[in-house]
Amino acid sequence: MQHQQQRIDAALLAARKCFTTRFIGASHMFVAGSIMRGEGNELSDIDMIVVYPTLPRAWRESFVVDGFPVEAFVHDPETLAYFIRGDVDSGAPVIVHMVANGTIITHEPQKAEELQQRARSILARGPNPLTGERYDTMRYFLSDLVDDLRAERPLDEIAALSALLYPRLIDLLLLGRNQWTGKGKWGPRLLRRFDPSLADLATKAFAEAVHGQTAALLSLAEQVLNQHGGRYLDGYHVDAPLHARIPADTPAT
Repeated sequence: MQHQQQRIDAALLAARKCFTTRFIGASHMFVAGSIMRGEGNELSDIDMIVVYPTLPRAWRESFVVDGFPVEAFVHDPETLAYFIRGDVDSGAPVIVHMVANGTIITHEPQKAEELQQRARSILARGPNPLTGERYDTMRYFLSDLVDDLRAERPLDEIAALSALLYPRLIDLLLLGRNQWTGKGKWGPRLLRRFDPSLADLATKAFAEAVHGQTAALLSLAEQVLNQHGGRYLDGYHVDAPLHARIPADTPAT
């Protein structure tokens, strides 16, 4: 416990150094990540949302400060609003979580706290209902992967397909229950927070599938698809954007 607090204090000190020396002119910073939650290890990084009054464009950068790897997402209020909307549309509120749960470093406490409260309100409201093309596409790709995984295949292909299916299954498990989902390691984490028993079942099924025993993972995927009208392949249709064309003689590179 004492070691974790020391890591938190050291990470905050490093973040304050970045705020005053690297991100000069920034209005506020939200410091987040596993270290700040007291869950970090020696390889964990510091996540930062840095907000300036105005910028030509947003950017993301990684660097090391005082021995800590850092991932910084640098915005002004308008670019941050754009990426927050993208988070909400995707159902995986990465940026929103960092703002909502981050430790604030700021020259303007009221504005930073208002921004944090808006992010917390978004999380409390939950994801948008699953409807339309996004819903159809989730069901379609999960159905397609189930069919691919049913066929007899070499072990490396089974492992690759299972790794593709598992996060899509978690997305439908969570979003289909009006719960936020997450990217990468956050999908399993959020599923475990929501339903530990279901998370245990999914984890065990995935581990078995990677080693060639796909029955449990396929069974779970079928159950989830059945809760959403069954497998969906016949009739799936998505239009490409109207601007998705270039002259036929345009060089590929």
